[in-house]
Amino acid sequence: MQEEENITETVSGLVKWFDSVKGFGFVVADTGGSDILLHVNVLRNFGQNSVADGAAIEVEVQHTERGVQAVEVISIVVHEGSDTVNLSDIADMDMATVAAAPLEPGRVKWFDKGKGFGFANIFGRGDDVFLHIEVLRRSGLSDLQPGEALAMRVIEGKRGHMATEVHAWESALEKPNE
Repeated sequence: MQEEENITETVSGLVKWFDSVKGFGFVVADTGGSDILLHVNVLRNFGQNSVADGAAIEVEVQHTERGVQAVEVISIVVHEGSDTVNLSDIADMDMATVAAAPLEPGRVKWFDKGKGFGFANIFGRGDDVFLHIEVLRRSGLSDLQPGEALAMRVIEGKRGHMATEVHAWESALEKPNE
């Protein structure tokens, strides 16, 4: 088995679930087979601390004595399903205007996954930015930790500043200027 542990293969699949508190989750390969362990450290190497359930993911995996484990995340793509909640602040706006908002650097003040929301600040500004769990899911994230660095698209919503898109800071640095 020792020799087999050094061999990796690329696998595409869907995130079955991921719990950022526990520090791991599982991926189901498109080709079937046993679940693939996805550890938070592998996800952090990709630049994220969490990933949304149901997100499409491509990973490098190794077969070990303890099962199949992801050793590197290659890509994550979030599929917007028809079952997502429409946020009234965003639904009433012109989508081109929402998409044109610049990515701005920020930091999480607090986020409560159970309540489904939290707040962040944009660097250099004191105003709070509302973060909704559905925006995180649409952005491919499932949870945020206080102090975590982000890149956000922010609009002026009905009740103040609101993030319409959220990225882990590391992954946003790799995106071309949009």
